[in-house]
Parts: sequence; C-alpha cells; structure tokens
Amino acid sequence: MKTYLKTLARMFQKHIMRFLSIIFIVVVSVGLISGVGSSGEVIERSIVESYRDNNIADLIVKSTGDGFTDEQLALVRERYGEENVNAGMSVDVTLEEGGEAVRLYFLDFDHWTVNVPDTLEGESFLEVDPESEFISAHIKSSKEVLSVPLGGEVTVDFADILRQLAEQGGEELPETAETFLSYAEPVTVTAAGTVRSPIAFTVEGEPSYIQEEGTVIPDVANALAELNTVSGIYYFSWELVPTYGGMLEGAGLEDYVIDMMLSMGGLEADETILPRGDLYVSFAEKDARVPYSEEYDEYVLEEEAALKALLGEDIEFITLNDNFSLNSLNSYAGKVIAIGVILMVAFIFVTALVVLSNMTRLMEEERPQIACLRTLGYSGFRIVFKYLLFAAIGTGIGGVGAYFVGLGLTSFIYYVFNYNFVMMPMTDVATSLYFLITFCCIVIATFAATLIAGGKMVHEKPADLLRSKPPKAGRKVFLERIPLIWNRLSFKYKSTMRNVLRYHYRFSMTVISVACSMGIALAGLALLDMCLFHDFGSAALIGLATVIVIFAGLLTMVVIYTLTNINISERNREIATLMVLGYYDGEVAGYIYREVYINTIVGIIFGFPVGVFLIWLLFKVINIGSLSGVSWFVWPIAAVVVLLFTALVTLILRRKIVGIDMNESLKANE
Repeated sequence: MKTYLKTLARMFQKHIMRFLSIIFIVVVSVGLISGVGSSGEVIERSIVESYRDNNIADLIVKSTGDGFTDEQLALVRERYGEENVNAGMSVDVTLEEGGEAVRLYFLDFDHWTVNVPDTLEGESFLEVDPESEFISAHIKSSKEVLSVPLGGEVTVDFADILRQLAEQGGEELPETAETFLSYAEPVTVTAAGTVRSPIAFTVEGEPSYIQEEGTVIPDVANALAELNTVSGIYYFSWELVPTYGGMLEGAGLEDYVIDMMLSMGGLEADETILPRGDLYVSFAEKDARVPYSEEYDEYVLEEEAALKALLGEDIEFITLNDNFSLNSLNSYAGKVIAIGVILMVAFIFVTALVVLSNMTRLMEEERPQIACLRTLGYSGFRIVFKYLLFAAIGTGIGGVGAYFVGLGLTSFIYYVFNYNFVMMPMTDVATSLYFLITFCCIVIATFAATLIAGGKMVHEKPADLLRSKPPKAGRKVFLERIPLIWNRLSFKYKSTMRNVLRYHYRFSMTVISVACSMGIALAGLALLDMCLFHDFGSAALIGLATVIVIFAGLLTMVVIYTLTNINISERNREIATLMVLGYYDGEVAGYIYREVYINTIVGIIFGFPVGVFLIWLLFKVINIGSLSGVSWFVWPIAAVVVLLFTALVTLILRRKIVGIDMNESLKANE
C-alpha cells in the first residue's frame, strides 16, 4: 500500500501541469455551457415567478363598444374571483402638440390587484394622492433621464384625449360631446413614483396601439424603429377621470341647466367621460399552468370563448402571446437556450477529445511504473484505479470551479439583459441541468477511455512494459512523393514535415481540436457581427456573443497547451539529443513551434467548414441572420484569434522546452 501511494503521489507531482490542464479545460467548457444554457432557463423561470408574484393578466379584454357595465364586471369577477379582475382604461395619445406617444392607464388604485408593478423609486401606487399625483413606468434605460422625473408635472387634457381617440377610430366627436368637453378643464398632476411594469418593460419603448393600416406588431427580431412606439407609460387613478356631471358643476351652471344638458345628451351625472373599456383578467391557480406552454394556450382559447359568452361579441383579447415585452423576453430566453445546446455539443466533443488524449498518453508514459506495480502483485483494477483517481480528482476540481463560473456567467448574462429590458428580479432557484449533462458526459468519456487504455496495458507482460516502445518505422510521407515541393524544403522543414505527417494520431487530434475551437470562435464572431452591423443590435446578444468568443479563445489556448505539453513530454529524449548536438535554445524551441503552427494552420483551414456549419445551425435555430450576411472580415479575424492564442501558448511553453534536463532525459530506459 505504501508503494502504491508513493507512485500515486509521484504521478501527481510529475504530471502537475497535465493535471492542471484537465482542471482548466473542464472549467472553461463546462463553465461556459452551464452559464449560457442556464441563463435561458433562469430568464424563463424569472418570467414565471413574475407572472405569479405580480399577478400578471392572462387576458386583457378590450371593449369595442361603449365599455363594460357594472353587471358585466360582476359576472367576470364571479368567474375568476374579485382579486383576479381589474377594470380600467388604457389609451395611446400625445399629451402635447408634436410630442411622442405615451400610454395612459386609468385604474382603480384602491383595488389594483392585477399586473401589480414593483416600486423602483418614490411612492407606491398605494400612497398616491389620486387627485393630484400619478406614477410612471420605467421603460427607459437606467442611463437615460426619465421623460418625467420624480416631482415633474404633466398636464392631462381629457378633451384632447377624446378627440385623439375619435380620430384614431376614423370618426369625429358629435357636437353634443364637443359641448360637454368644452367644460373639461386640463388637469396638472405630479409624478410621485416610478415603477417597473410587469407587462411593459422594454428599454426602447413599447409598440403603440396606433399603427399604420396593415402594420403587424413584429417579433423581437424586427426593429422597433419600424413601428409607432410609446415612449412612456403613466398610471393615473380612475378618480382623476371627470364625470359629465362634475364637469358641468365645475363650470358654475345652474342645476336645471345641468339637468337639461345631461338629458339632451342621454347621460347620467355620475358617468365618466372615459368608459371602462379594459378588463384585466388573471386566471386563478397560476401554479397549475405554465405560460407559453401548449396546455396554457389551449386553456386561454377556452376562456376566450367563455368570456364571449358572458360579455358578447363586441370584445377583443390581448393575451400573453400578444404582449410585446413578455413575448420578446421569452423569445430571447429560447434563443439563449438554443445557443447553449449548440455550444454544449461542440464543447463536449472538444473537451472529451483533449481529456481522452491526455489520459491515454499519460498511461503510455507510465508504462514502467505500471510494470513495477504488476511485478509487486497489484491487481489490474488497482493499477487502473490510480489513473481513474487522477482523472476523477482533476475533473472533479474542474467541475466545482465550472459550477461557480457558470453561476457567475448566468448572473452576468442576466445583468446584460437589463440593457434591453427593465428586468424582473432574478430567480433564486438555480438550474444545474446543463452543468450536470456536460460534466457527466466528460466524466463518462474520460473514465471509459482510461479503463479501455488501462485494461489493455495491464494485460501486457511486465517485461514488455519495461521496454520502451520502438520508434515508428520510417516511411516516406506523401510530400516526399512530390519533388517539386519536397526538393525546395530545407532540412529543418523536411524534418518537421516528417514528424507532423508520420504521427497520424497526434496530428489528427490537434487538427480536429483546433478546427472545432475555430468553428466555435467563428460562430461567436458571426453572431457578434449580426448584432453590431446588421440591425440585430441587441445588447443582450452582443454580451452573449462576446462571452462565446472569449471562451472559444480560451478553449483554443487550453487545447493547444495540453496537446503541445503532451508532445514535449513524449519527446524529451529527442529534444535533449538536439541540445547535445549543439542546437541553440531558439532552434530547439523552433523545432517544436514549427510543428505546433503547422498543425494549428491545418486546423484553422478545416475550422472554416466547421464554422460554416455551426453558423448555419446557430442562425437557423435562433432565427436571426444568415450565412451569406456574415461580413467578410469575420473569417480572417477568427483565424487571427486562434493564432494569437497559439502564440501565447508557445511563449508559455518555451521555458519548459529549453529547460529539459539532458542527463535525465537521455538515460536508457531498459
């Protein structure tokens, strides 16, 4: 047992850099996948939590007639519960000549139980003076000044509002209505608080109800600039809306004149000049159904039919699927999840390939130690278990680090989304699905390779294990059969090309790994290009694409470092021989560097078709951009990124190459 532990400790000490490379590649790949993949699920879960906590309306029922009566309101409340039905009115108008459109909500603040906003600054709606104050929804970026700051004032001219509504409907107000409105005095109110609306929270504004004929509200992939948008959302108490009788009484008219005017217009004294044209309906038992699911959509259709039976046919519905903010954010979440799935497949493949190569070559280098343990009577399983333990500890430490990297990336991506949305509070429930899938795949692949390679090795005779493997038989490489090229190469390049092309396993592993890393970098750069230069300028996707490019570069660096480090370890005797023959440090390093750069360049060449496939798949899945639309400069930039990280690796490994102990490396291993 003591001997076994010594060999285990010596293995960790001798191969510390290989051990660290396993940790780092697991951190990079698993951390990115879990961070990106989990971000989409965290956003979706945060939407669901806001849907429940803010009691978001499942249906906004808009009257196309004269508004909803008290009897109709009572029927709807009887079906869904009083706390799940609010009545009010929302209109999109301009408050001043030539100003931008704003959305005005007139609600009963004392019974505001649906679409409940989160207070960001100032007073909540419960503290607002209904006759002199209002609150505004924060739909602008935090870097911009609110259109109406706290303490600021707006003037609401109800006569002008009604005229605008009539114009939007293609009508003119009748003379009797104009007579009444002539007595409606504008009201100036003060901004008392700022809230985050749970149904309107895009930074760039909301699509207005007022669109040109034939205009369709687009999905998130289309630019808001093409639409009429509202630049602010203001909430007023329903008590601010004047009644017809109140307007006339305020004008100082005699009671008999007021009664005569009301009777001529067919109006009641307590009738408001704006009808309650909206019902905000929230389904009970929100935990029973998840928004944007097939079951939920079927339930919505059933409830629409039920409401038409209760209220008649003169109604229209706005569902969660029609809500621009919620639909946009949910769409982004789906895109992030799709990107996470694509990255997961690519990163798992590269990481598993490199870790497999690492462990397989480690066991090849440990042949004499395995022979000694076999001679001492250790079973094959105990011998292989040592290498399984090496891999398990390395991947385990990397997995722990990757978990926290993933959490950090998820928080970062969620924060970046604040540049497009005024985000709801982030859920406290973290998902580990992507982390577990990726980590388990890498562990299984590593353990399987170690068991296969180790099982084969422990069945060899100790005497065979103690003998060094004979060098591969010299054969002509294919370039030697092309005299036009071969005869023009100097001796050092002929030697390099023989080494590169003779060892097929080493060459193919490096080329495949670099090609996949290059492809991932190309996909990230193409997504970044679409966001920055092709009208998909989402800050959320820009941040995500930047993260992908950085991690693709780090993956390239780890891949090149790991495979080159293994290459150096396998060729200590060869490098030591060059030193004995009088090669300078630069010449010795160049001997290895030439192979590294040739392998990398070949990997870059194969990386272009890999990148084309990943870009095509990425754009197809997230439904933005096209392969033909990718700017020409993306392709050379990706190659430069890979070469820069390769150059960094060669600088790091120079000390190891020139620092090889010649005496130790040249000792006979017989």
